[in-house]
Amino acid sequence: MQLPLRTHPAITVIAVLIIGLLVWGFWPQPVLVEAIAVKRAPLTVTIDEEGRTRVVDRYVVSAPVDGVTCRVDLNVGDSVEQGKVLLTITPLESQVLDPRSRAEARARVSSAESALHAAEEQAVAAAAAEQLAAAELKRVSPLKDKGVISYGAFDEAVTEAKTTAAAKRSADFNVEVAEYELQAARSVLDYTAGNNGEPAERVPVRSPITGRILKVEHECEGPVRTGDALLEVGDPAVLEIEVDVLSADAVKIKPGMDVLFDRWGGDQPLQGIVRVVEPVGFTKFSALGVEEQRVLVISDFTSPAEQWQRLGDGYRVEARFILWHEDNVLQVPASSLFRYRNGWGIFVIEGRHAKRREVDVGQRNGLIAQILNGVTQGEMVINHPSDAVEDGRSVKHR
Repeated sequence: MQLPLRTHPAITVIAVLIIGLLVWGFWPQPVLVEAIAVKRAPLTVTIDEEGRTRVVDRYVVSAPVDGVTCRVDLNVGDSVEQGKVLLTITPLESQVLDPRSRAEARARVSSAESALHAAEEQAVAAAAAEQLAAAELKRVSPLKDKGVISYGAFDEAVTEAKTTAAAKRSADFNVEVAEYELQAARSVLDYTAGNNGEPAERVPVRSPITGRILKVEHECEGPVRTGDALLEVGDPAVLEIEVDVLSADAVKIKPGMDVLFDRWGGDQPLQGIVRVVEPVGFTKFSALGVEEQRVLVISDFTSPAEQWQRLGDGYRVEARFILWHEDNVLQVPASSLFRYRNGWGIFVIEGRHAKRREVDVGQRNGLIAQILNGVTQGEMVINHPSDAVEDGRSVKHR
């Protein structure tokens, strides 16, 4: 007897298999996720910026007079002692006077000689008046004691003696001034490049401190003007670190704050302390062309000098200003957090499903976040949750 086609065992098996495959295909599959355990560990919140070292006491040696410098035999890095002659300057020679200028110079000399003679005569007259007043005072002094003259007449004699003495001193000063003016007038006339072949005296330029040459502005012989920079000297053994930070970060940094310096060339970071946060900011353009307001923060090394003695002026370092630090902090990766209900949320793996929880976040350093409550140590949280992860969704570790 033949079975009906619809009751054939093979057809039944195939139908059940197809239905099973359809159910399995449309059944939600677990989402592959990356899970990280909540742990307790040290957490440090820092502000990281690049900085550079600089000599604390830096002196720019300038030309004291107009002249011609000699060739500088010093090189950058050479040691110098305080008071050592670094170079010399030959002052510029006087210009040759033309006939008209020479006649004017001679007239000034004659005028100065006449002024000197007049001052000398006035000094002679003042001396005579002073002698007369002194003699008069000497004569009336005994008469006052005997009551022959009044006290008013005696006071007048005393005043006259003092007045004439002051006039004599003033006249003597005028004579000295006239002598100086005559000497200056004669120097203009006599000391010129045309009639005075004596070499000018060289002016020595000395080092203000004991240190090293940091920069040489003029190596070859040449003319300089008063105030032109010649050399820079300083002591590289006394360094500080300047770091320019964003003004928004500068308000978080305070004098006395600890700072670490990395990538300076050594194996271990150097320690330092903030000395001053400058109160004036400046504008700087970032590498992307964004205008930023930045502030200089000056720090000092607290590590032993032998650890950083090979650093010099202008060396690059990476500074980490420590804003906050604790040794035992409940923490998760910052990438596991997401915004949820005006706060923060996180997905915790319970069994094989993702459960969304609200958490309170404390300190963050960009990579790690402190969790105040919402999770416990040892629980597994989903790092970098995708849009496919939802509350109650089945998940699977990668």
